[in-house]
Amino acid sequence: MNLFTKAAELGIQTEFFDGQGQRHVTPPEALHIVLDAMPARSTHRLLDRIAVVRAGEEAAADLSDAAVLPVAWKIVAGDACLAEGTTQQRRVVWPSHLPVGSYRLHLADAGGHTEEAPLLVAPSTAFRGEFDRSWIIAVQLYGLRSSRNWGIGDFTDLARLIEMAAGWGAGGIGLNPLHALFDDRPGDCSPYSPNSRMFLNPLYIDVEQLPEFKLADLPGAAEAIATLRGDELIDYPAVAELKWRALRSAHAAFRATPTSGRRAAFEAFRRERAPLLTRFACFEALRHQFAKPWWEWPDEWQHPEDLRCAQLRDGPDGVEIEFIEYVQWCADDQLRACHDLAAERGMDVGLYLDVAVGVQSDGFDAWNEQVAISRQLSVGAPPDQLNSAGQNWGLAGFNAAGLELTGFASFREMLRAAMRYAGAIRLDHVLGLNRLYLVPHGYAADSGVYVQMPFEALLAVTAQESVANRCVVIGEDLGTVPEGFRERLAAWGVWSYRVMMFERDFHQGWFFGVDHYLPEALVTFNTHDLATYSGWRASTDLKFKHSVGIDPGESDDARRYAFAMLADVLRRQGIEQEDIYAVLTFLARTRSRLLAISLEDLLGVIDQPNVPGTVFQHPNWRRRLPRAVDEIASAINQQALLAATSERRSAVKTVAG
Repeated sequence: MNLFTKAAELGIQTEFFDGQGQRHVTPPEALHIVLDAMPARSTHRLLDRIAVVRAGEEAAADLSDAAVLPVAWKIVAGDACLAEGTTQQRRVVWPSHLPVGSYRLHLADAGGHTEEAPLLVAPSTAFRGEFDRSWIIAVQLYGLRSSRNWGIGDFTDLARLIEMAAGWGAGGIGLNPLHALFDDRPGDCSPYSPNSRMFLNPLYIDVEQLPEFKLADLPGAAEAIATLRGDELIDYPAVAELKWRALRSAHAAFRATPTSGRRAAFEAFRRERAPLLTRFACFEALRHQFAKPWWEWPDEWQHPEDLRCAQLRDGPDGVEIEFIEYVQWCADDQLRACHDLAAERGMDVGLYLDVAVGVQSDGFDAWNEQVAISRQLSVGAPPDQLNSAGQNWGLAGFNAAGLELTGFASFREMLRAAMRYAGAIRLDHVLGLNRLYLVPHGYAADSGVYVQMPFEALLAVTAQESVANRCVVIGEDLGTVPEGFRERLAAWGVWSYRVMMFERDFHQGWFFGVDHYLPEALVTFNTHDLATYSGWRASTDLKFKHSVGIDPGESDDARRYAFAMLADVLRRQGIEQEDIYAVLTFLARTRSRLLAISLEDLLGVIDQPNVPGTVFQHPNWRRRLPRAVDEIASAINQQALLAATSERRSAVKTVAG
């Protein structure tokens, strides 16, 4: 069997047309790496796809032509058989009484062939939310400035912003990913390149809120903090050094004189998050000890093993492992407090959290889930109008065969971690649920392949977790969107993500009117990867990209034409101004149930948080807001903001969950 035939059998698309209409064929040597990185796939002789049952629909599946009738089937949960039967037909009807959950399906045909596959029973749709038309403030948490933080925004700053936004009638706060990064690589600060999506970034902890911590126990800290607070950009190495020292001091005090309540709460957290928390803490301790990628560790540690991790925690490394668990407990506790505060203030969305599309290959998630995550392949995107060379994000993503083999456990755990304190989450690059563009390590971004994913099964798991956690799911569906993709997301109750910058007629360039926007969607003017409104109006983004040799994908004339088109669509709504509040007034009138308003836009910030395709040329993820949290209210036009969002603030909560 040649490479391309094998690839086709595994759902790997080796030939495609990119966003610019150019044909690409994957080089054979690159394809070889892709195939080697995939686990052996379960055979599907009897069923050609994973069995998915949705509430309200017929619980049935079609057998393949290869199945020799009759076929005996059995539905299993753990060691228990829930139902069984035999069919003489090509269409099998499963029992309709199965509760929502994940099961194993055992099949055997008359030809002696046996097969085992997941059976997913899902709600009819994901959780729809309990608000009509709401709005949120979107902010990069690290960029919040205050008179008390340590040079980086923290959870206490978030709590203050929640109080303020609730007073304006906002339904919640939207945040950048809060995923755990690498404590010993603080300069690698992109929130979209995590060590783990299961745990939190401890730099967001307000150390001074920990009962065990005393600033006097940290010599020279007060002076260092004052310097960090005054910096325009976040000095991640200095912030990390100071905060980790403070956290170790707090942990030492916690161990020396723990109050019964604090210790009991900590132990409860350890039990609740076990065994994943123990594995994460052991991984971090081992990573520091071996100082090399996990695939170069001693053989006994190249794969997670709970018994071995328990032994490590009970041995000489126990204090270090407890420290890592303690830090995660502190972060979890402070984020939970923000979640609770939003609920107390009547916010109908609460926290809206972002979920990165992949993880660093040398991080915890890739070590913990080596079957479902392929470390040799990077998620990216083929060439398109904005990125003519394509994109390689340097992140390891899920693979279809591994997800099926593991019963989608890692995908489910990722969703649960994200939804833990969120009323809504955004799945970055949701197109990856249908197919992922994967680039082998060492190859250019235009040498990748599209790999088909178990789309329906992933949507079923998403709906299961969304309903269980009462969390709205929004899919970032930007880019080259396959035909029918958005419709399938909508059918499962996954919302669309509509960016006004892109909602324009392809040929004429005019902006779509308010009626164009779908109800089940989040609407916003821009994203963290695009120009702020002030930067867009000043064409700062175009000038910067030209200065560093990046194709901006738009000419100066095209930008000026966009200004005219924006003025035109606003006039058609009777909006005479063209400032950010005029744009927000327009967006607030759309039917979309959630509007995200960037805090950078309200403050008139010119520079965008991130410029894709840059590393050292731009201070990505380092820019701090120009005003402290307590100064924001006086720095923005509150009257204009309240007027723009008035319809949404007065909306009655009528939508059922």
